[in-house]
Amino acid sequence: MTTGPARTLVRLTVANRVSMAYLAVVAVVVAKAAVDSLAAADGPEQDFAWLWPRLVTFPAFPLVAAPARAAWGTADLPTWGFIAVIVISALLQSLALGTLARAVRTRHQRMLRSC
Repeated sequence: MTTGPARTLVRLTVANRVSMAYLAVVAVVVAKAAVDSLAAADGPEQDFAWLWPRLVTFPAFPLVAAPARAAWGTADLPTWGFIAVIVISALLQSLALGTLARAVRTRHQRMLRSC
């Protein structure tokens, strides 16, 4: 039985241990940033609270944020746009991690069969 490309994409993105662990870390970091920014509503710490979600999704974040900022026409995205960039970046990172985990698992199984 073959699986369709959409099902394979979902499996690689959210239905494996590595991707689920990464997405859980991103969810915890975003929740902590939200709580910290609400606690420091007017202070300078509010801006630093959202630094960690950017770092956790780093390799994909600038690649997704640049076209979003260009489409919006300003350097500062609205809050919903910033959250959307974080979500899209996390899903891209999760897909990359799932693909890497699958490749490592496949290679390991091939090496075991050849021995």
